[in-house]
Amino acid sequence: MSASPTPQLDAIVIGAGFGGMYMLKRLRDDLGLRVRGIEAGDGVGGTWYWNRYPGARCDVESIYYSYGFDAELEQDWTWTERYAAQPEILAYAEHVADRFALRNDITFGCRVLAASWDEADQTWSVECDDGQTLTSRYLVSAVGCLSVAQMPALPGQDEFAGQVLHTGQWPHEGVDLRGKRVAVIGTGSSGIQLIPQIAQEAAHLTVFQRTPHYSAPARNRPLTEEEVAEVKATYPAIRATIRTTSAGTALLPAETVAAALTPAEQRALLADRWERGGPGIIGVFQDVMIDPDANEVVAAYFRRRIAEVVEDPEVAALLTPTDYPVGTKRICVDTDYFETYNRDNVTLVSVRKTPIERITANGVVVDGVEHAADVLVYATGFDAMTGPLNRIDIRGTDGRLLRDKWAEGPRTYLGLAVHGFPNLFVITGPGSPSVLTNMITSIEQHVDFIADYLRHLRDAGVAAVEPTREAEEAWVERVNAAADRTLYPRAASWYVGANVPGKPRVFMPFVGGAGAYRLICDEVAADGYRGFHAVAPSAVAAPA
Repeated sequence: MSASPTPQLDAIVIGAGFGGMYMLKRLRDDLGLRVRGIEAGDGVGGTWYWNRYPGARCDVESIYYSYGFDAELEQDWTWTERYAAQPEILAYAEHVADRFALRNDITFGCRVLAASWDEADQTWSVECDDGQTLTSRYLVSAVGCLSVAQMPALPGQDEFAGQVLHTGQWPHEGVDLRGKRVAVIGTGSSGIQLIPQIAQEAAHLTVFQRTPHYSAPARNRPLTEEEVAEVKATYPAIRATIRTTSAGTALLPAETVAAALTPAEQRALLADRWERGGPGIIGVFQDVMIDPDANEVVAAYFRRRIAEVVEDPEVAALLTPTDYPVGTKRICVDTDYFETYNRDNVTLVSVRKTPIERITANGVVVDGVEHAADVLVYATGFDAMTGPLNRIDIRGTDGRLLRDKWAEGPRTYLGLAVHGFPNLFVITGPGSPSVLTNMITSIEQHVDFIADYLRHLRDAGVAAVEPTREAEEAWVERVNAAADRTLYPRAASWYVGANVPGKPRVFMPFVGGAGAYRLICDEVAADGYRGFHAVAPSAVAAPA
């Protein structure tokens, strides 16, 4: 038997968003590995590189939506707003890339098409669309949870004569909508951010809404010099706190359940959080996501606030969610979203009972009426969590496709690794808290776990590992059981893939919270990385 060839690289990292950049830095600088990042875009930033639509803004406060691994970086960068807009977040990502010279080890404008595990050599072979094939010992996915735009299949789409846009693929040069008739399909998070901005510019805006959403005011504002100084002086304490909380932010758990309060006390707490702004209103009581009655108290408050803002009662009714618990779809955060429907140049069209019939050359037809448009914007979201990995032809042991293994829903151990796919690690994958948390907090925890584990493997002289089948099955059961104890599965959300036709309806994130999940991972590591086992190379026949 001949010796296995040395792979070109120790590790390949797919993606150069916040997960990919930090993973690259840790593997290269802390472990001294030969590592290469592969990024489809022409720059770093991931989500914030692609999503450049007007109004694109983070729904986590800037001081928390930032790296905590480097104290000098924290002091060097100054955020200007409570909720940073896309240009500022992208500038931050570029600053990090420059500060740590990460671009030198990233191939830009290159998309990974396929990756296959060689059982004899115990290496990954990665094929890219630029024609190159790379081999590495480890493969790390940092493709993100929301990076594959979901386009609906509507009759006549190809007939539209005007400009067609998707919020997740917005032209980098921007779009001039002045004096134009714009149609927006979709009122999820990106639509809710986009619509108030377009309404100020377009001659007329027609919004096509299937499902109304709960949205809280952001109360965004510039940060004062005093606030910035206070944050920079207390960053160690801030980081220590957010790493223990459920959402990965500094918002501490509520002190009581809803039923323990009088209606007046409930309203006072809700009003305080509403005026404070942001998504934290969903945590106003301990049991909002568990007890239907507590949830209804919060949902009713949202409905009252919508009715107070929207002047036309019929429009207000269309904008009011009534058939799913608040928080079971991602809570949106807005600036003047509901107020926008009071404008004379904005029309709301519900497609709940009468769906879009077709797209024509000149607009969108609903219930026999053509709504004219010069520009058509799809704010239809993403094939979340599994979509980015499923579009890559990833083959593990015995050549099995990852997308085939996940045909009935994703199966992972800790959201980090997959049985049958040795030396493949996933940052914020399905089965981890990921999208229910501050993503950068969760990213850093995952990257640190992976980097520490690879150091452990090197020290132990172990070449290849994977989760055991039993550990994976137990974790999937735990993720499912945790979700079933909540109200989350009661909504047809992208958390369960409901926005993608044919996608299995499985609640994908782990609802236990970022802090509790971190403790689980720490226990796994302390117990010798319980649930993983070494994978021996397959036998190779000697040449005749």
